Amino acid sequence: MSLTIQIAKQFREIYYGKWVTGTNLKAELSDLTWQQATTKISDLNTIAGLVFHINYYVAGLVQVLKGGTLDIQDKYSFDLPPIESSDDWDMLRNQMWSDAEDFATLVEQMPEEKLKEAFVKEEYGDYRRNLMVIINHSYYHLGQIVIIKKLLQAESLTPSQKP
Repeated sequence: MSLTIQIAKQFREIYYGKWVTGTNLKAELSDLTWQQATTKISDLNTIAGLVFHINYYVAGLVQVLKGGTLDIQDKYSFDLPPIESSDDWDMLRNQMWSDAEDFATLVEQMPEEKLKEAFVKEEYGDYRRNLMVIINHSYYHLGQIVIIKKLLQAESLTPSQKP
């Protein structure tokens, strides 16, 4: 199995698998309402904000993998459009699933030699480094989503249900 296929497989694990973490984005996000996804707990990001943030970078890399320019900037990575309905929440999640599949497919189709080439600019490192950063970044935020979801569920318990 080529390295690009292995990288795409590892990326898909974050979205649909359970091998590494015991959970995945699809499982964690599928049963959340838009109200839960936009609920702020203390100074933590909302789950919807994290979903947007994860996908902001994935979509930015998809554009590059399709031969386009790298237009993403960190300062815009949490600029989530308002989520005010279940339709808005569904659109955000569906965009995430679509961009994730595009990303994985493009990585699978990439010639393995491309992994050693400079990614956009020499200072950004090579393609392999950037693909691995996206994987690590997504796992990091998946962990945050899991914790925030547990906090949301704990807050919704009545006093007699709390441990």
